[in-house]
Amino acid sequence: MTSERTEIIKASLNDGSVVQIQVAASGGRQDVAGGKTPALKDVGKAIEGIVEAVATPIHKAMPSKATIKFGIDIAVEPGQLTALLVKGGGNATLEVTLEWEQK
Repeated sequence: MTSERTEIIKASLNDGSVVQIQVAASGGRQDVAGGKTPALKDVGKAIEGIVEAVATPIHKAMPSKATIKFGIDIAVEPGQLTALLVKGGGNATLEVTLEWEQK
């Protein structure tokens, strides 16, 4: 069983600005970023992929309104940030609400 810890690291945005985020990192202490400021765009790509996978069937259902809610954790892997929708032994919730209006 791995122990989970969190730490605050710097991450770069697409425009080059840097933000600090709290990330989950498992295992012993190490420099997982390799001395670089990891890009947050990798997390954005993961979110985009999740939304795309869920939105396609919703679009086919043609609701008047749709709401998708999900949470992600951001983790550090060697040299990059990753989005965790489901992590080992845990549960993830993906809440989808569809509404149809009669016309």
